[in-house]
Amino acid sequence: MSKHNHQGGGAPRSGEGAGGAGDGRTIQGDAGGSRGQPQESPAREGEKAHPEARPAEARPEGPAPGTPEAKIAALEAELADLRAKAAEAEAKIAELNDQYLRKAADFENFRKRMNREKQEITEFANQNLLLDLLPVIDDFERAIKSAETSKDFASFYEGIVMIEKRLSTQLETKWGLKRFDSAGQPFDPNRHEAIQMEKKPGITEAVVQEDFIKGYFLKDRVIRFAKVKVLMPADGVPPAAGAAAPPPAGENK
Repeated sequence: MSKHNHQGGGAPRSGEGAGGAGDGRTIQGDAGGSRGQPQESPAREGEKAHPEARPAEARPEGPAPGTPEAKIAALEAELADLRAKAAEAEAKIAELNDQYLRKAADFENFRKRMNREKQEITEFANQNLLLDLLPVIDDFERAIKSAETSKDFASFYEGIVMIEKRLSTQLETKWGLKRFDSAGQPFDPNRHEAIQMEKKPGITEAVVQEDFIKGYFLKDRVIRFAKVKVLMPADGVPPAAGAAAPPPAGENK
């Protein structure tokens, strides 16, 4: 009895062993089921574990960011960019220097040309005036030749008067040279130069009695003072040179 029970009691253990064998089959079934799923090869697992083992074409180009090699590469690139900018600046400076030299040469040529033109203007400034005087010289030559042959003083005198009048009119109308008369006018130190004086009773101011040499205006400027004889009041003092002149006769005081 006890043996039967012992055997009977051992049956479950064999069942447990069978169950364990069944579990083993189940595990094998799981293993068999997993065969249908793609499994990574040991080589790919090794690639994950060691990135350096990847093929060369899969590696990133250049040094990794943050490494000394990357900093050196960045500095070299910056240096190359600065060198390119420096070369461009040097080319620009050379171009500007060439332009400056050209402008300086042009200015020097312009300065020389202006000096030549200024000298020519100075030398030939009176050309037109002299051309106007040539006909007057021709008239004088004809008058002299006429006087040599005819010996007619009256005709000679009349011709000289006509030449003088023609010359004076031409100089006044074209060139602004005007002769002024001073006889009978109050003495004006701005226009007259007294070379002879005479006291005369009965007058209250200095008066020009006679023109020795005529005075001339060029436009509105006195270019030659008239040399005159002046009548002075008997108790008066000769006018000082540069003193304020009395207004000309006929003007309001």
